[in-house]
Amino acid sequence: MVPYDVWAEIDLSAVAHNVRALKGALSSGTRMMGVVKADGYGHGAVAVARQVLAAGADCLAVARIGEALELRSAGIQSPILIFGHTPPALTRKLLEYDLTQTVSSFRDAEAFSARSAAAGARLRVHINIDTGMGRLGVLGMPPDGANGFSDAVAEVAAICGLQGLAVEGIYTHFATADSADKSDARGQFALFEQILSRLREQGVVFSVRHAANSAAAMEMPETHLDMVRPGISIYGHYPSQKMEGCGVELIPAMTVRARIVHLKRVGPGFKVSYGWTEQTMENTLIATVPIGYADGFFRLLSSRGFMRVRGYRAPVIGRVCMDHTMLDVGHVPGVACGDAALVFGRDADGDLPVESVAGTLETINYEVLSRISSRIPRVYIKGGS
Repeated sequence: MVPYDVWAEIDLSAVAHNVRALKGALSSGTRMMGVVKADGYGHGAVAVARQVLAAGADCLAVARIGEALELRSAGIQSPILIFGHTPPALTRKLLEYDLTQTVSSFRDAEAFSARSAAAGARLRVHINIDTGMGRLGVLGMPPDGANGFSDAVAEVAAICGLQGLAVEGIYTHFATADSADKSDARGQFALFEQILSRLREQGVVFSVRHAANSAAAMEMPETHLDMVRPGISIYGHYPSQKMEGCGVELIPAMTVRARIVHLKRVGPGFKVSYGWTEQTMENTLIATVPIGYADGFFRLLSSRGFMRVRGYRAPVIGRVCMDHTMLDVGHVPGVACGDAALVFGRDADGDLPVESVAGTLETINYEVLSRISSRIPRVYIKGGS
């Protein structure tokens, strides 16, 4: 029996299955970069990173330098790419821990190069090309006649000429690859390939070209290039429910449970939780479980969400508190303190997909998973035990 009142169970066998399933969908010779940012999408970056690498991924990616340092501190020696911005003042830290940094502008690249050269080293970098995400990256302008995207090509070529950098890769990121209509993503990819072609004409080539996120890895094989970067799919979830029939079978890795720690029998008209926003309509049982909005169980689920207790739907009654949530369980036969309520995931009595919770919240599975807070213990299992 798990010695916690609330916990997130992470099935590492599911993670391994998902990596192998994704690798089976890749073009011949294409490598895989496992994305473990945001603490492995809430699953625990260190444990997931080890499993992803053991299952066949070639390298890892994170969003911030602190995430990369956590992996290095845990003894993980795989190549690690940092997607996000790192202050050039931390160049020595990047070099010390053999980290690969994304550069999104000549300005940052020049600053990294100067500090790296001063240290007598060359910093490994990948160049990000913005083909339509509008977030980070050298802006790749669409063709406008003979001078189309010449600024982007010139900027990338200039970055590649900096003495303190070892430019290993170049990549872009799709904004709409999870849509049923892939035309916009294909347009982004075409622009990326045109920029690469123009760079090749100038003698600028890269060891690693990558563009495909989870959606493109599964549904756009033409974008696989040298490497793909699956994120959400590693954890057993599709980027959108439109993709569930894509032919790659994924197994969700996370299940969150919270034990009933208190039960009270009440009559009609009993008001529950802050603000007395809801009251009982009949004789019932109110169960208290120790998970609240500080744990990642959104306050927006107040009087809207539900958990499953002994296989029965148990609606949230009243407002979700910081540390606790109350459920109406008067209809659940044999309910008792110590019973584990299924917050999302699966148990012996059935499933409650995280996508269902996300649907109630009008958000995405990514957010629900990554919001499970660090104060909820992660319990790692393999093959259900």
